[in-house]
Amino acid sequence: MKFTIHQSSRSGGRPVNQDRVAYSYSKNAVLLVLADGMGGHHHGEVAAQLAVKMLTGAFQRAAKPDLDDVTVFLQTEIVKLHEAIHQLAENRGLDETPKTTLVVGILQNNTLYCAHVGDSRLYHFRHGKRLFRTEDHSIVQMMLKQGKLDAASVIHHPDRHKIYNCLGSELPPTIEIAPPRLLQAGDQILLCSDGLWSQLSDERIQDILHTGLGVAHSVPSLLDTAEKLGGKNMDNLSAVGVQWESKSEQSLTISTLEMSLAQSHTILGLTEPDEHSIPATAADLDEEDIERAIAEINAAIKRSKLP
Repeated sequence: MKFTIHQSSRSGGRPVNQDRVAYSYSKNAVLLVLADGMGGHHHGEVAAQLAVKMLTGAFQRAAKPDLDDVTVFLQTEIVKLHEAIHQLAENRGLDETPKTTLVVGILQNNTLYCAHVGDSRLYHFRHGKRLFRTEDHSIVQMMLKQGKLDAASVIHHPDRHKIYNCLGSELPPTIEIAPPRLLQAGDQILLCSDGLWSQLSDERIQDILHTGLGVAHSVPSLLDTAEKLGGKNMDNLSAVGVQWESKSEQSLTISTLEMSLAQSHTILGLTEPDEHSIPATAADLDEEDIERAIAEINAAIKRSKLP
């Protein structure tokens, strides 16, 4: 298995970056994760951080060297994540539960699997053409499907950033899992938050990715272009880009040929240093809170399985 990958997250024009990105890989499988903490809810960045930590941790435990059932893994682990967010809020006595969107891609056996909640997207491109894109769980997308809105009106609609499905909500999330898609050498997969795709049309994204220079060049170019268009007040923006089984050797190409069956590696995306990224209040949520919430959810699951 060989792939080239690049991930990045930027604050844009916001004082706090609530996006989180990560990837993890074993000998036979790759996990891609992007979470966009919801800015209208306190500690959205913590819900997003919990998402990448829990999913990469679960992948490392299960992918030895691949996942037995990818669909079951996605469904089970995302439900656990939703419950862990609520557990974290209960542990700290928060007035409001942190919330986040989520998009996950898994590449295994030359097949792409995808799950998402909210309006963070996954794209699949081949030879510079878009083959697939997740459908946003947003108000404007619903109105578009119902014929109450045309595509041209979506860009400037006042509710374009409102979503009806997320993790951490009072109701259980609807986890949309796309049908598996076969991959070919050279295929490109892009995960991105709405801070990026809201500034760039699918055609513009497609053109920037299809420069022939690889994702190490095209992903930063996507972010640069979106930032220029978005201006000083734009949202956080993040992306994870992968080129599958590329024949050209690039600086960020990873080969798992020499990995053992039990090995796995995780790379958590770094956010830009920002003194405001974790507010200094009595309700601060740190890594210990996140780890405690994960441990308590796992313990509750083990207890539920006992006779």
